[in-house]
Amino acid sequence: MPELLFFTAYCIKLYMWVFILDVILSWLASLNVINTRSHFVYLIGTAIRRLTSPILRPIRRRMPNLGGIDISPVIAILGLVFLRDVVVLGWLMRAL
Repeated sequence: MPELLFFTAYCIKLYMWVFILDVILSWLASLNVINTRSHFVYLIGTAIRRLTSPILRPIRRRMPNLGGIDISPVIAILGLVFLRDVVVLGWLMRAL
């Protein structure tokens, strides 16, 4: 059982890095640092957006308009940190 909880905590941490990559990729694309017409960049961006949009879409619907600032990835990462630290690692402490 502890191995499954460690694996779940690792997967949540990996998913947080996907959100960070999504933010960095969107910044680089908006500043024209990367060419979004490149096939490789398009594939990476599409894969990252498909992984993050199921979590970000409901958060964005409930968030007020902040004038072009999107804080939904921050809220998602904080939710994942809560899920990993409180729920998963809390269960791990009870399992040991």
